Amino acid sequence: MNLALNDALVEEAHALAEAIADPVMQFAREHTTVAVERTVARLFGVDGVDDLGVPLPNVLVDALGPALAGGLALPLAAACMASERSPQQVAEAVAAGEQRLDTGAPAAAEATALAARLAAEADDRISARRAERERLIAEYGDPPTPWLYVIVATGNIHEDALQAQAAARNGADVVAVIRSTAQSLLDYVPYGETTEGFGGTYATQANFRLVRAALDGVMGEVGRYLRLTNYASGLCMPEIAVCGALERLDMMLNDSMYGILFRDINPQRTFCDQYVSRMINARAGVIINTGEDNYLTTSPGHESGHTVVASNFINRALALRAGLPEAQIGLGHAFEIDPDRPGQLMEEWAIALLVRELFPNCPIKYMPPTKYVTGDIFRTHALGTSFNLIGVATGQHIQLLSILSEAVHTPFLADRMLAIEDARRVFEAARPLRDSLQATPGGPLEQRAGVVLEQAVELLRRVAAAGMFDAIEQGWFADTPRPRDGGRGLEGVAERSPAYANPFLERWEPQLAGWVAHG
Repeated sequence: MNLALNDALVEEAHALAEAIADPVMQFAREHTTVAVERTVARLFGVDGVDDLGVPLPNVLVDALGPALAGGLALPLAAACMASERSPQQVAEAVAAGEQRLDTGAPAAAEATALAARLAAEADDRISARRAERERLIAEYGDPPTPWLYVIVATGNIHEDALQAQAAARNGADVVAVIRSTAQSLLDYVPYGETTEGFGGTYATQANFRLVRAALDGVMGEVGRYLRLTNYASGLCMPEIAVCGALERLDMMLNDSMYGILFRDINPQRTFCDQYVSRMINARAGVIINTGEDNYLTTSPGHESGHTVVASNFINRALALRAGLPEAQIGLGHAFEIDPDRPGQLMEEWAIALLVRELFPNCPIKYMPPTKYVTGDIFRTHALGTSFNLIGVATGQHIQLLSILSEAVHTPFLADRMLAIEDARRVFEAARPLRDSLQATPGGPLEQRAGVVLEQAVELLRRVAAAGMFDAIEQGWFADTPRPRDGGRGLEGVAERSPAYANPFLERWEPQLAGWVAHG
């Protein structure tokens, strides 16, 4: 099924998104953040906590003080040279008060060379995990799309691992460990395996490692590659991206504006952290999932679907500039139209098809109904079946399953099983629909899709004229205004000094100069 879209409008939308993204990327390349510099520490091999439980990457970056603007890499490398210690040993010594970072002296050539070597070694480790994924996909095979995406989130990572295996045996293709409530507001990454969490489980490198091993352990049994998902978002975007890259996660929720709009994280901090986190995900072969679907939780779907589409264009442009190819840009949208509204199934079909056709090379992630779900489980199940039908008939790539016990972060195992069974049944029965149906020229589907596209382009024109920061400040997305200088995390942003050095950006940024518009 195809829509006869206005090609001139589509081209204009891409051009506007590129014009919107350029100043944002320019800002990101002129600034650094505490999270970006902590990421350097982690890539250099620094991990663990001090006697008070403070993560050692935080200890090192806090020790920089105002010298944050110059970056951590060279002071840390110089400290390694001076003391003949590894970055991990320097971090431990700084935490113990036995060593200080010299942030005033110009870096010696030897320190610069050491920083470059450490960066190359880290880059090689990321590449090795990517190659391992590719080998395992070739060995076990990829499931057909839409991939069945389910969540686990008990708070106890050991229980999560067991539930992840159970979900895979029942037919899940992607398992997401939902993050503990409000972790996005923590300006540090918790350490170690965790057995407590509220509404989810903490995202830590050790937890990533444990669930990855659990899924790897059943791939031979189920006969397909199993993907693991977590969240590279919030105040620690690039750090968590590194943890995921090193533990071979396959997807990361790595949003453009979700943290700004729904967690009140400062826009400047978000766009700087997002840039580096997406570069890491690009290197690691990780598919990002964006958060546009959430806009419809605060705005009516039938009125605000165009804001999702406009944001998809912007998110794609930003991701391309961070080095992500379209095959790794998982743009999001949602089935969130009021089921009691006449014609809602047609309206949702039109938007789902529009998003799929506007971004044909992106692995679109389709989110299930939540806003209009009630305590009536039969209504919820019927909505989920409708969602599954539209998902497979319009060629969505990643389908987050609708579960009867929606809003329960750890759904009953039987409910998850019923959700998987329903999706598999509908997918098998309706998969040929995509190649069997055609929209009536000028009919309701094309009319609805055309209106939404026109509205999205008009919004993009306004954003391009005002600039991204002003558009967010005026609440044009999700009806949620956020000021450029407000929110959490602004104090962790610094304009890069002329002496700023980051050997990872020096390795990766030159490769971005050749990015090609429209993929």
